[in-house]
Amino acid sequence: MKKFFLIFFSLTFICSFSNNSFSQPKEGETLEKIIAVVGNDVITLSDLNSSLQIMAQSHPKMDVPESEKQRVYDSLLNDSDMRKRVLDALINEKLVVAKAVEDSITVSDDEVEQRWEYQLQQYIGQFGSEKRIEDIFGMSLSQIHNEAKEIIKKKLLAEKMQQTKLMNVKVSPREVEEFYAKYKDSLQNIPEQVELYHIVKFVDASNKAKEDIYNLAKRVRDSIISGGDFAAYAKKYSNDLATANNGGELGWFPKGKLIREFEKAAFDLQPGQISLPVETPFGFHIIQVIEKKKDSILTRHILFKIGGTSEDIERTKNFLRSIKDSMSAGKSFEDLAKLYSDEKETKGFGGYIAKTSLQKLPPEIRGIVEKLTDGSISEPINYVTDKSKSAFHIIYRKRTLTSHFPTLENDRKDIEEMALNFKKINLYDLWIQELRSQLYWEIKE
Repeated sequence: MKKFFLIFFSLTFICSFSNNSFSQPKEGETLEKIIAVVGNDVITLSDLNSSLQIMAQSHPKMDVPESEKQRVYDSLLNDSDMRKRVLDALINEKLVVAKAVEDSITVSDDEVEQRWEYQLQQYIGQFGSEKRIEDIFGMSLSQIHNEAKEIIKKKLLAEKMQQTKLMNVKVSPREVEEFYAKYKDSLQNIPEQVELYHIVKFVDASNKAKEDIYNLAKRVRDSIISGGDFAAYAKKYSNDLATANNGGELGWFPKGKLIREFEKAAFDLQPGQISLPVETPFGFHIIQVIEKKKDSILTRHILFKIGGTSEDIERTKNFLRSIKDSMSAGKSFEDLAKLYSDEKETKGFGGYIAKTSLQKLPPEIRGIVEKLTDGSISEPINYVTDKSKSAFHIIYRKRTLTSHFPTLENDRKDIEEMALNFKKINLYDLWIQELRSQLYWEIKE
């Protein structure tokens, strides 16, 4: 199972090889053989083989005729140098997680759920439906979710720890120039790039749709107050798939870790009391307090998501089309993005997404951008966010930059990013060596 999730939550989603594609254990070994220990955690042979599979899939040597792929694949999986590099990477990742735990870095259940929802929506976009995901992996979505939670939590811990360690790293203008002078001869041409912007609009439910959901939540609440079983109603009505089968129970949360509106309503209740419907960015919640202390609370809830109707979706698309028409009237896309985009992270920059090569774009976006000419705008397309809200966006291809050798005069920002990444990699490597000297780890094989 862990093999599946290492693959599922990696950047490369592998589904083209059968289990027979894994390198086989030696005689007397099992795939669950412990090959390394890091703190209180272990790395098994199946963990290593799963990661090797991911690495081998993207290896340049795999660019061979189909008839040759299995032979090259097997040789890569059994390459001793590759096995050592991948095992070292797994050890390093677990050391970072162990350090995060030691430094009391925490990840809330809400953060795990948001990442799960975001990841799930990405793969629904890739595979077409939740049913298709279940068919591919032979598990229900709730089973997938339950197995995924711990892996997501560790990934988030590692990310937070790395961010904490490297977030304040900067490069001075002098460092950028020194980096360029030292490594100029080894720099490659910047490939052809496109400069992209977008405007994002969330699908907001109409007042009528919100009123209908609120009234449903209130009727369910009234039924529970009249003697209905909260857990039974949670299983029947809650749109929170992670907690519905557990009667809606969320577990203990310290103050400051729940969504503001939810937390305020919960702490205003006494144990056993049930709230009226409370609105948060996720929808309407009926909340019951099970137990409460001064600085923490145990609750359960029933979530009623506010989903946009087909009319709401069409209204959102038409609004984006009207913005596109405004460009035809001579208005600036960047100015329109600052006025109308719902994505806070990009609207202040006029909707700027990136200056990037087409090959680095996700396949579904690349296909759209390739068809755009410079100065043109796409039709509204579905946009996956990490905010559990349905959204659409229009993409503006501002200009194409031809392939060229990077110079400080024309590409200072790109060179600055190279220098910053180079500095972060070196500092990260030094930090990992410190962790290896401070924390317990041991290779068993």
